[in-house]
Amino acid sequence: MCVLLQHVIVARTATSMPVNAPTHSTSDHRAALYSTLLPGLGQLLRGRRRAAVFYGFITILLIVLSYALGRLSGRAAEVFFFMLLALPWWALQSYDAALGPAGSGSDVARTGRKAWAEGHDIRVLGLLFLVSAANDAIIIAKNPEYLLPFFCTKLDGAAGFVTKALSPVLHTWVGYGFLRLKKWSLLVYLVYAAYGTTNAVVNLTCFGPGRIRNTLLIALLAFTSYILWRRHMFRR
Repeated sequence: MCVLLQHVIVARTATSMPVNAPTHSTSDHRAALYSTLLPGLGQLLRGRRRAAVFYGFITILLIVLSYALGRLSGRAAEVFFFMLLALPWWALQSYDAALGPAGSGSDVARTGRKAWAEGHDIRVLGLLFLVSAANDAIIIAKNPEYLLPFFCTKLDGAAGFVTKALSPVLHTWVGYGFLRLKKWSLLVYLVYAAYGTTNAVVNLTCFGPGRIRNTLLIALLAFTSYILWRRHMFRR
């Protein structure tokens, strides 16, 4: 999954270079791939030892914190923390490996600024949606008897399957569009957010508060606020 995101990032970086400028797309791509497989490895192979230690240490630390949080608060908290912090950082350090050392100043600041300007934060969100879609599909396949709360009801049969399938389908659609920074994906996401928020609030009034339900509602509102703030990045 990180490899998919890196393919998009490196391809975009390469196509934005002047035609006559010397490029190192092959070596950059290889460094990014190595850091995707093992955080810090791409930096190390390019002779950036301090950067390799720094990125590798931070990535491992975030993964360990995710695991520890899962032991304390449950699997859902572990996955949530990993997807929001560890996975985006993993992608960022792979992008740093592709860019190479900064000409001046901090490598982290340079990589962050460039990723922000290119809209790679939106692409990371797209990656998270694709991961979520795969996770939803696995859960549905393993628990066919589970009935998803849908506006204070729990539909079964064909209707129940459709309500459960909405989540992975919409997540896949939005995730693909976000990776490509497509304008239509912003509209699809807003429709999804409106549906998800309304359904969550209605279910909250019927079934009462719950840790997972509350967390998902807060996360959805936070995601929507952030995406609206960054809506100008959807330019295709």
